Amino acid sequence: MRNTKILEVGVGVFVALGIAAFIMLALQVTDISRFGDDPGYTVVARFDNIGGLKVRSPVTMAGVRVGRVVGVDVDPEAFVAVVKLRILPRFDQIPEDTSASVLTSGLLGEQYVGLEAGGAPEVLKDGDEIILTQSALVLEQIVGQFLFGKATESE
Repeated sequence: MRNTKILEVGVGVFVALGIAAFIMLALQVTDISRFGDDPGYTVVARFDNIGGLKVRSPVTMAGVRVGRVVGVDVDPEAFVAVVKLRILPRFDQIPEDTSASVLTSGLLGEQYVGLEAGGAPEVLKDGDEIILTQSALVLEQIVGQFLFGKATESE
């Protein structure tokens, strides 16, 4: 009888530890700590096509995460995507002629914004706009161009 109680308590503790580990893993994967307002400064970039870019997508420079996408909208006059980027405060020396591209992690991975530093002595400040942008390469468009390009060549 006593062994049964010890076994039940042991199984209960094991299950509780498993649930706690699962919750901790879920919080790490979703980066729940980033739901609050990130410190830093906001810059804007305009793209013709952002593909599957989403709010909370990473912003990287030289492979290092320097911020996050905090807003995606459409300019009703120019009909382009307006992407707001929150840059971490420690990256406050990014040149103002920096270019932004929508890139894909791997062949079918998530999309993110990649920054490539320019050479201007002036730096980006809160509210500035990144002028040099390159839109996302959409796999469906590339495949369509390849297929239709082949069809027109054979005629």
